[in-house]
Amino acid sequence: MLKLYFFYKPYFVQILKLSYPIIIGQLGIVLMGVADIVMVGKLDAINLAAASLANSVYFLICILGIGTLTAVSPLVAKAKGAGHPNQCAILFRQSILAAILLAVFICIVIFILAENLHWFGQSERVTILTKSYLHILNAGTLPLLLFLAIKQYSDGLSYTKPSAIITVIALALNIFLNYVLIYGHFGMPRWGLFGTGVATSLSRVVMAVLMFCYVRFNILYKPYLHLKQHEHDGVFLKEIFRVGLPSGLQYFFEIGAFAFAAIMIGWISEFAMAAHQIAINIASVTYMIATGISAGGSIAVGDALGRRNKADIIRSGNAALIMGAVFMGFCALLFTLFNKQIVAFYINDTQVSQMAVYLLWIAAIFQLSDGIQCVGLGILRGIGDTKMPTLITIVAYWVIGIPVGYWLGFKQGYSLYGVWFALLIGLTFSAVLLSLRFIKLSRKVDVNYHNHLMVIN
Repeated sequence: MLKLYFFYKPYFVQILKLSYPIIIGQLGIVLMGVADIVMVGKLDAINLAAASLANSVYFLICILGIGTLTAVSPLVAKAKGAGHPNQCAILFRQSILAAILLAVFICIVIFILAENLHWFGQSERVTILTKSYLHILNAGTLPLLLFLAIKQYSDGLSYTKPSAIITVIALALNIFLNYVLIYGHFGMPRWGLFGTGVATSLSRVVMAVLMFCYVRFNILYKPYLHLKQHEHDGVFLKEIFRVGLPSGLQYFFEIGAFAFAAIMIGWISEFAMAAHQIAINIASVTYMIATGISAGGSIAVGDALGRRNKADIIRSGNAALIMGAVFMGFCALLFTLFNKQIVAFYINDTQVSQMAVYLLWIAAIFQLSDGIQCVGLGILRGIGDTKMPTLITIVAYWVIGIPVGYWLGFKQGYSLYGVWFALLIGLTFSAVLLSLRFIKLSRKVDVNYHNHLMVIN
């Protein structure tokens, strides 16, 4: 074990340096959701169920944009590693354009869904509350995607700390605005769930403005923002979508599976929906840390690809997988030992709390699979492989997870626990196949391809 540690130590250190600011940033974003859920949960279970439905619908669509923009960091890392700062400058502009195009599409789709929430078969009380909340969340889509586009550009240059600091500032602002707008403090009206949406959207505007200003005017970025010549700019926009859209679809199929699971659980009862939201919210915290490790691994692999160093590609990817597995194993232990204490932080309702505690037992089991499949997607993205991983996620969640979840939950009578066990099966399938694919493809990467777009044989 020690021999393995010392062999991979330089790669652990590199990925950790890249990852920890990303993790802080990712945690900041997800903790906004945690703060929203905790503070809305103090109202009642109906508001909590409405927040669950709205967030499920919103992120089901928005994740297409979030996932697509993850292509920016490995592309920038490859351009920087290959010594092409002009390409970095082009990618900065094209990533912003990509964010705008994605935001327009996403806002239209979410608006249509918000106006037709009856499609999801939820109770009337939950549907009414969800509609206004979903509309105001949608107002923050453009600033969210602009922030993420610029963040990914900065991460690709290995400047990962600025976005982390900005996200922490926005988190503090979000909590303060929640306190004021949900409960009506400091002379403001008591807006309840709608106030949560206003707080979240305003926080996202602040994040986008601060991130743009920092990158645009900081001297560190100057060599990578000065556009000396145009090099078929449209090619880089297409490359962001070529690499990123399959990544967006990967996230879509995964988040979509959990969103549809939430909808199915909503058919059971409002209390089951509230318990699901608590458990998934807790699990999302550890998952976002895993995505930080995944992003660090993706950047490290992309940089090694830009330097045409096959050994570093393989070792960076393996190190990221080991880090993801170790961390998520530790989280599984925490979920097992402290599930009651964690759930008590969210809600006082006895029925909902008991359901959520049982769900955390299942979440503890799938932590390892979730972490490995998340890191697997990132390191495969680093070598430009996105199409087959997309197919793997489709099979894992929509051929295995959702159908088996419906069968266990509704046909076999295991209720929401059956739905969660099926998701565990899907995650494990995905983790195994993605890991094996990286092991295979990392040994076949063509590091001698001289164009800016390096490919796999």
